Amino acid sequence: QVQLVEFGGGLVQAGGSLRLSCTASGFILSNHAMGWFRQAPGKEREFVAAIIWSGSRTYYADSVKGRFTISRDNGKNTVYLQMNSLKPEDTAVYYCARGRFTYLSNEYVSWGQGTQVTVSS
Repeated sequence: QVQLVEFGGGLVQAGGSLRLSCTASGFILSNHAMGWFRQAPGKEREFVAAIIWSGSRTYYADSVKGRFTISRDNGKNTVYLQMNSLKPEDTAVYYCARGRFTYLSNEYVSWGQGTQVTVSS
């Protein structure tokens, strides 16, 4: 059974940092690209970052480029999202997903339950 579980969300002040983790089980992580998405209240889910199976290529939304870093440790079945210089507009539920190396959410086939990130001003 494929399962993705996110950890690391919380409340942080603007300018602070958080690191999200996504632990995968039920499939071979190294066979898949992975992505992070987020959804703020009243808004559609949006792409944040993606990483190719080997970790050698990454892709970011313009809104987080230079502030967020996606990485992975296939040996630990874990994908990370390091978030620095957080802004109130980064407040959202963050989801990790398994799929293709793309910004398109419909190309991702498995999703976690999400973790809440709240950035106070």
